[in-house]
Amino acid sequence: MKNVALPMSEKTARKLALGEIVSVSGLLFTGRSRFHIRAVEEGIYPPIDYERINCFFHVGPVMRKTDGGWEVVSCEPTSSIRFERYGADVVEKFRLRTLIGKTTMGPRTAAALKKEGGVYLSKIGLSGNILRGRIRKVHGVHFLDELGSAEATWIYEVEEFGPFFVAIAADGRNYFEELAADAAVAMADVEKQLGIAPDYAFTEVNAG
Repeated sequence: MKNVALPMSEKTARKLALGEIVSVSGLLFTGRSRFHIRAVEEGIYPPIDYERINCFFHVGPVMRKTDGGWEVVSCEPTSSIRFERYGADVVEKFRLRTLIGKTTMGPRTAAALKKEGGVYLSKIGLSGNILRGRIRKVHGVHFLDELGSAEATWIYEVEEFGPFFVAIAADGRNYFEELAADAAVAMADVEKQLGIAPDYAFTEVNAG
């Protein structure tokens, strides 16, 4: 597994292969729905040096106040595909090099990452409690009073944070899209072997 220093450079991002397993070390910032909506629709966003901190972690963490500041209780990545409406705009606005989340993102975000020379990293089977142990320091928080701890933007210093895999590479290739295409081809062969007619339609279930 390769450990990548943050902020990730364009040169490093473009060398990462689709599906490659990586961890990251350095500074990142967090956010989820309210970050995207406010940044794109309202022009409100944290006063971060986005050139120095260009890794965006999609998460609504569980935080605990301590005598010395804040500690992370859990930080399970949230599903990134629900941010696809705003993803490309956020990547281009802040020139982000690294996105971290769960599941995948769509074609607009993939195109923006290709333009900026960035990657999307998706979680493997690990829990937010394991990731918590790889956060070395909470450097600060923005919009805590307005948005609450889950939607606020936190600045974390992480060390060997992961593992994640490259789900969207800097050339725009999407691991999940290619996997779905491969599965569709394989499924046709499986159905043929099982004697299932090409025009067979599976029953639609109406949950209502």
